[in-house]
Amino acid sequence: MRKTKNIKKEEGSGILGWIEYRLPIFSFLKHAASYQVPKNLNYAWNFGSLAGIALILQIITGIFLAMHYTPHVDHAFSSVERIMRDVNYGWLIRYTHAVGASLFFMVIYVHILRGLYYGSYKKPREMVWFIGIFIFFAMMATAFMGYVLPWGQMSFWGATVITNLFSAIPIIGENVVKWLWGGFSVDNPTLNRFFALHYLLPFIIIALVFLHIVALHRFGSGNPSGIEVKSSKDTIPIYPYYIAKDCITFGLFFILLFLFVFYAPNYLGHPDNYIEADPMVTPAHIVPEWYFLPFYAILRSIPNKLMGIIAMFSSIITWFLLPVLDKAKTKSGEYRPIFKIFFWIFAANFFFLGWLGGQEVKEPYVTLSRVSTLYYFSYFFIVLPLLSKYEKPMQLPSSLST
Repeated sequence: MRKTKNIKKEEGSGILGWIEYRLPIFSFLKHAASYQVPKNLNYAWNFGSLAGIALILQIITGIFLAMHYTPHVDHAFSSVERIMRDVNYGWLIRYTHAVGASLFFMVIYVHILRGLYYGSYKKPREMVWFIGIFIFFAMMATAFMGYVLPWGQMSFWGATVITNLFSAIPIIGENVVKWLWGGFSVDNPTLNRFFALHYLLPFIIIALVFLHIVALHRFGSGNPSGIEVKSSKDTIPIYPYYIAKDCITFGLFFILLFLFVFYAPNYLGHPDNYIEADPMVTPAHIVPEWYFLPFYAILRSIPNKLMGIIAMFSSIITWFLLPVLDKAKTKSGEYRPIFKIFFWIFAANFFFLGWLGGQEVKEPYVTLSRVSTLYYFSYFFIVLPLLSKYEKPMQLPSSLST
């Protein structure tokens, strides 16, 4: 009897006490709310949580779209039109999903650039950075497959061009392409496979995000100064201070999202994708979605097909090498004056590559793409190692409180 009384005492009273005793979710939320973060975080750190909101929005709208979408080459295009015209608020769900994908990538690109500038890939947070790269790969695969689903002209021909790239792989290339297609051309099996993977991959992204957060909490968030937290004076609870700060960017994000949704929903898309796919009519200029364009420009800048594929994938795989390539002890770019100059040139060059990727394959765009690609890789393999060795950084503060 005494043991039973003790158990009831620990269990607490009411429904919440009953749930908490068996599933301590409320204590977990309390712990998360009291999580300590550096007190000097600026708005660049808001983009991590903003990416989480964007991911949730994509999953929710995607589930509702999947309820009405038909993954068949004879019906896919018309099912999207039916969603737009006949399903209650289907147009709002579809446009929110489509525009949300673009804004999701905008947020992620800012998040990555913040990591590059403030040295988020340096010890002891390498694992946070590595998992983030895997998330980006999964995002790109999900977005590519989602672009195919409307089965418009750009969907069909984009899938044909991108999947055909793998044919350049020696020996196994042709078999890889047939495996991706599920046959001998981009057809119904391809659409079914892409639909299934497009639905599955966001849940894999959620699992990776969970690991990303676990790895982040192992050593805590970095900060603009790039120095490690030394005392409790350097931190504040995430709630209410940074939650309130995050809500500001959440509000701005949704304002921008619905400005596009209500006033320019097709601005970020391609007009050819509003024409049903026709294997007999090739578009004059085949381009992927805008968020793939920097890597597409790198692909096209190399005259050899296989080398172009290697360069394109290497442009992201190179990020895994950053903890080795950049050995500077000073993490934050705020205290590295020469690094700061090269970094902003790199950022401008990356957006320039995006613009070049949307242009026709002719001069002067081809030459400019090659020059931009050269600087992209030179930044990682030449600039960062040399700056690590020869740059003299500014003096760091002794703590976040000074």
